[in-house]
Amino acid sequence: VLFENEHVRIWENVLDPGEESPVHRHNHDYVAIQVEGDRVIHNPVKDGDFQRMEVDVAPGSVRHLKGGTTETAINTGALRFRTILVELLDNPR
Repeated sequence: VLFENEHVRIWENVLDPGEESPVHRHNHDYVAIQVEGDRVIHNPVKDGDFQRMEVDVAPGSVRHLKGGTTETAINTGALRFRTILVELLDNPR
């Protein structure tokens, strides 16, 4: 966690090639800012409202994602994957 107050929590996620994140739950909507990488899988474990998806990473891109999903992230690319996540804490799911 890089910063936290009552409205937002900002954290950094870094995965080396082939690495999978621990199982985690997104209880809030969040904004993901892709910093580096080339391919990553978003792998819902339960409570997912989206299918497992492998996506091309576009450094500099920003996505708004809905909370309410338990997942892992898997770096399937050749480059280190790094993203900054801004959780919006005011409306839990």
